[in-house]
Amino acid sequence: MSQSYREIAVNGLWKNNPGLVQLLGLCPLLGTSNSTVNALGLGLATALVLTCSNAAVSMIRGVTQTAVRLPAFVMIIAALTTCIELLMQAFTYELYQILGIFIPLITTNCVILGRADGFAAKHGIARSAFDGLMMGLGFALVLLALGAVRELLGTGVLFANMQLLFGPVAAGWQITVFSDYQGFLLAILPPGAFLVLGLLIAGKNILDARAEARAKALQPAPEPAASRRVRVTGVVE
Repeated sequence: MSQSYREIAVNGLWKNNPGLVQLLGLCPLLGTSNSTVNALGLGLATALVLTCSNAAVSMIRGVTQTAVRLPAFVMIIAALTTCIELLMQAFTYELYQILGIFIPLITTNCVILGRADGFAAKHGIARSAFDGLMMGLGFALVLLALGAVRELLGTGVLFANMQLLFGPVAAGWQITVFSDYQGFLLAILPPGAFLVLGLLIAGKNILDARAEARAKALQPAPEPAASRRVRVTGVVE
């Protein structure tokens, strides 16, 4: 049975989020999230590749033989990643240089290949593209949250250097949250990425546990077995 678009959206953004639940693509997730602009740049690039690759895989799913299925998927993802890489070189070259090897590594991102083989190869184009979009947005939102928290704790500002992604119009987007802040070096180093990601996962688990507890509390209490027998048979034991 095909999932509804609402179920696909909830899975991608929350229930089956690639970064918080599946824990896939952790290398770019942790390696580029030391600032908001880096995280957002890679997140948008990954979401675009994921959406387009899901749609392309869905289009060829009926004519691809099992023996060459995975190599074909990798070729599609690699071609799309190359297109994104060329676009970033043309329009956001400084950000492309900062992200470095993590842009071509989108090709080997487990999230993209996993959705291509696990979802797009079994569903229609529209649902596959929407699944890729939601999974990509879920991944990008986790990246953005990591980047924002680490940038804030590490430097005391938010949205620094956003002109690297959006051009000169974003030069004034920086927000200074803590003036005369001395900085917290650990936050922008690799160990800080693990700590912040662990806190995000813990926060999601707490919210899920509370939601489950509220759902159980709203459920009606089961009737005693004796009263059920009375209603069915009409005889009081």
